[in-house]
Amino acid sequence: MNIFLRLKHWQLFSLLIGIPLIFQIIFIVSIFTSQGIGTAFVFLPVIVLIALTIHFGWHYALGTNLYKKLPAGVDMNLTLFKVFLFFPVVYILIFCAFISLMVLDQSNGGSPNPTYLFAILPFHFAAIFCMFYLLYFTSKSLKSVELQRAVTFNDYAGEFFLLWFFPIGIWLIQPRVNALFDTTE
Repeated sequence: MNIFLRLKHWQLFSLLIGIPLIFQIIFIVSIFTSQGIGTAFVFLPVIVLIALTIHFGWHYALGTNLYKKLPAGVDMNLTLFKVFLFFPVVYILIFCAFISLMVLDQSNGGSPNPTYLFAILPFHFAAIFCMFYLLYFTSKSLKSVELQRAVTFNDYAGEFFLLWFFPIGIWLIQPRVNALFDTTE
């Protein structure tokens, strides 16, 4: 069983919001105290890796473990879920590296090339689509497991929007996840 499924809502909130916030504060302080902006960007990959690991780890744990509990007659594609989870992670890492390189190049007297931003735009929209699919998959799985039947969007729309606005939704979704996975062990 994944640790993300056992965390209390306040613990998960602290991990998803608190730790990245601390690193962002360190990042901002390092910008104002360092000689060059380049040294501050050492913290950017750390912030991104921590936030990605926790956020997408939680979605992965929810999606894969709820999939195992789906009732008969509810057919969802776990492989597609995993692919759509993988794409935004890779895209965000590449995008952060790209932005960091642009900022470092600009701080060394270069000028950013806007053509690169337009080239990355289709990948950005694909990552957004993948993120919405993750919300769909997770919210539909959660509601299907809770109701033990096939559900429509009207049934799981609340969960979809709670997952979309995760800092708020964690407080309502995670206790339900805890209840689903605590009763089976």
